Amino acid sequence: MLALIHRRRPLSCSAGYLTQVYAVADAEIQKLRHDPSELLTRALQPAIWLLLFGQVMAQVRGIAGDGRYLDFLAPGILAQSVLFAAIFYGIAAIWERDLGVLHRYMVSPAPRSALVLGKAASSAVRGLAQAIIVYGLAVILGIDVTFAPANIAGVAIFIAIGSALFSTFSLIIACIVKTRERFMGIGQVLTMPIFFASNAIYPIDLMPGWLKAISYANPLTYEVDGLRALMLTNGASQYGLSFDLTILVAVTVLLVAVAARMYPHMTT
Repeated sequence: MLALIHRRRPLSCSAGYLTQVYAVADAEIQKLRHDPSELLTRALQPAIWLLLFGQVMAQVRGIAGDGRYLDFLAPGILAQSVLFAAIFYGIAAIWERDLGVLHRYMVSPAPRSALVLGKAASSAVRGLAQAIIVYGLAVILGIDVTFAPANIAGVAIFIAIGSALFSTFSLIIACIVKTRERFMGIGQVLTMPIFFASNAIYPIDLMPGWLKAISYANPLTYEVDGLRALMLTNGASQYGLSFDLTILVAVTVLLVAVAARMYPHMTT
């Protein structure tokens, strides 16, 4: 009997932990349900990049090797739209502190890591919504995307982890700066270097040596590499899907651990 109780305890604890993560994520997702127009406004950014930037840069020969530039660009724009949505996620945490919501989180019995993971999970849902928009634009523009179930599932995994990674990074920034004005300034400063110092809009082979080094240390590079292999019909990963996924998961775990320690300090 005692052995049975001991076996059930870990299961009960795990179920309780997941319930707490879900509760935080659901509270965040409710905001999106009440204001779905946010998704429509966020659809403008990838549309502009694909329609304007993509059409112009497609005229530059050799930038995408032997393939079409729009095919090369689409996974990068998908990763970019997820990045831009997630990187400003920390400002919501600052609003919650100002409104007193954060204080209620802090007095709850939920582990701090569950609070962080709940917010990361809600960001993943937003990222998947962005993916639907970009896929629709890709079909309209004749980009050679694949709809094989395994590939779609792989894209969803990479988008979810990428969203969780950058939203958690955003939360850490919010814990450091603690004001909306500072956060907006730092968020804008960080977003473009992360995007341009990756393989999202041009191959790493075209970069100077110092920028290549930064790109290899940039998690967005591995998200784009995975998406490029999974999203396109004849896509291929430069580093290997397992390596890309390992990097993203490892960085996400590290950031969640850091954010869980820093999150309570936002109330001070």
